[in-house]
Amino acid sequence: MRVAICDDETAQQQLMAKYLREWGHLRGIPMELVTFPDGESLLFAWEEDKAFDLLILDIEMHKINGMELAQEIRRTDETVPILFVTGYDQYMSQGYEVSALHYLMKPVSTDKLFQVLDRLQSNAKTEKRFLFKIGDATVSLPESKIWYVEASAHQCILYTEDESYELKQSITAIEQYLTREQEPTGVFMRCHRSYIVNLQHISAIAKNELILDNGTRLPASRQLFKAVNEAFISRHVKI
Repeated sequence: MRVAICDDETAQQQLMAKYLREWGHLRGIPMELVTFPDGESLLFAWEEDKAFDLLILDIEMHKINGMELAQEIRRTDETVPILFVTGYDQYMSQGYEVSALHYLMKPVSTDKLFQVLDRLQSNAKTEKRFLFKIGDATVSLPESKIWYVEASAHQCILYTEDESYELKQSITAIEQYLTREQEPTGVFMRCHRSYIVNLQHISAIAKNELILDNGTRLPASRQLFKAVNEAFISRHVKI
């Protein structure tokens, strides 16, 4: 498990790291701990590396506090678990705004911390994540979050259920990236020269189009229809 610990008090950093190593040793889980002395340093590192299984943020920090830090992180990652550590309970209601995993009051007890870590581990998903360069930012998206990709002029638009992202890449390059480590008929498939679809979000297939769970209709070319239809049936229909 890879964990980021952000606290401007060195003693608190070291104590939290000690507890995490103890939990990892007891559970037989390798731990990689990365510590940050303030929110600015974590945000700087976050731009280049978002591969964390958990972020532990102290709320009371100078310059940018833990709540503001979480809000910035949520701009590019809606799912990474965030655990707040605080000496005050006044911030707890704000945690819902950033989908906080939990709050731990200082001084942190190992019992409560271990309970949170056990719950996180039991609910951990092995879902693949993809990184996309969006302007000056790098966005991390889980596989299921991606609905489809559409070629548009000399770029592409990636659609999630509630967002869209402009990608400065060809649809062929994106297809190669999404399908690089999947089976021939995996989650992502080309359904048209201008579209890549996530099979998880197809609710129905008509003669020349795909209907997604939210009602969006995508064209399906004659050459690609058979492969997509067979993959859809294989994933959703068990006879």
